[in-house]
Amino acid sequence: MLLKEAFTVLAVESSAGPASCALLRVENGQQQLLASSYVNTGLTHSQTLLPMIEHTLGDAGLSFDSVDTLAVSVGPGSFTGVRIGVSTMKGLAFAQNLPCVPISTLAGMARRWEGVPFTGRILAAMDARCRQIYTATFLAENGVVTRLTPDEALPMEEVKTRLLSELGPILLIGDGAEVCYKAWQGVVPELQIASPEWRYQHAVGVAREAVVAIQMGETVSGAELLPAYLRLPQAERELRRKQQQQ
Repeated sequence: MLLKEAFTVLAVESSAGPASCALLRVENGQQQLLASSYVNTGLTHSQTLLPMIEHTLGDAGLSFDSVDTLAVSVGPGSFTGVRIGVSTMKGLAFAQNLPCVPISTLAGMARRWEGVPFTGRILAAMDARCRQIYTATFLAENGVVTRLTPDEALPMEEVKTRLLSELGPILLIGDGAEVCYKAWQGVVPELQIASPEWRYQHAVGVAREAVVAIQMGETVSGAELLPAYLRLPQAERELRRKQQQQ
């Protein structure tokens, strides 16, 4: 993709129960959030995503022809939610012949903190069940967020052991933040937890992370856009377990 001086990103986040959409304009190196939508009504993402995209474009006074790049969280997260988000953006990419940016759910959550006056490590943690979390660590410094570790599925105890050697504030974000905070409070020094409105996934973070990826030339076609699972879906894990027992 040839990098333009000005471009517009349409981003979707559907890796958990809520769904969100954001429209971000980049011009002369400056980012402007044009519009965003957030839905947490209990409806399936297949019911909410397309109407939300149309609503967000309408709020910005734009048509789909104004969009240059599509971005979507590709995991970790709910297998169903991720698949719906990816499938929706693949369909739009094919219809409009647009490039796509696959975004780590954890990176999207952390990128939302860029420009926020917090200095320290940001630990993105999503509940992976069985005392495990999907996690990655980022550094927030001088308003810039940089990745320190890759996305991993790890036991909580292993993550805690790693954190014991870290210096400075550690901020927990994600739907696994609360369980981690309760387990590690008083054990891990300088541990903090983000407020609920800043703790969870949002398409604004996906859009901001997409800008970084676009600037590095990391776009794919609609055909190449795929979910990124850190482990197999539960149904497939159970099937393989049964096959091994035979």
